[in-house]
Amino acid sequence: MVVEKGDASLVIDPGAFTMPLTDLVDVAAVVITHEHGDHWTAEQLTRIKDRNPTVRFFGPSGVAAAAPDFDIEVVKAGDVVTVDPFTLQFFGEKHAVIHASIPLVDNVGVFVNDTLYYGGDSYTVPGVTVPVLAAPVGAPWLKIGEAMDYVLEVSPTRTFPVHEAVLSQIGRTLGNERLRAATEKGGGEFVVLEAGESLEL
Repeated sequence: MVVEKGDASLVIDPGAFTMPLTDLVDVAAVVITHEHGDHWTAEQLTRIKDRNPTVRFFGPSGVAAAAPDFDIEVVKAGDVVTVDPFTLQFFGEKHAVIHASIPLVDNVGVFVNDTLYYGGDSYTVPGVTVPVLAAPVGAPWLKIGEAMDYVLEVSPTRTFPVHEAVLSQIGRTLGNERLRAATEKGGGEFVVLEAGESLEL
């Protein structure tokens, strides 16, 4: 995701399933929620850094260990960081369980400017009013009923689905309709964004 305010941009989880980010300028910061390759790659971070030499990178300790060639500023639940014009609040500690045989990795959710919340690969509920929620709709760790319960508990004003690259078009449609139902049950609005589309926050 790319969040824009004025001339500045914030990039969240530029991973292997993201198109090459070759033209981003005025990037103030990059948030990496956890160390899995679909949420960051060295190639993506290098592309951003080359065009934005003063960019700051934030992530949990697992990301710092996995990306030693980059200056990752370690963040954890409860931290608040301002990188003008963005204020970033961090929530949660661990990735959702994929399977008992797969170790849990560090994961932080991020709340941007008291407006947009994205939990990374977790169902961490931030416990604050969330105007806009980026809600996961497909993943190896995701059960759609749990994703619906997560949306119901967060109770955002608006929701849009993310983490959908692992789904077929049929699967995306099915998952989106379930998240739409959960969002609308809480009185919110559900918006589907295709790659390259944007939402006014």
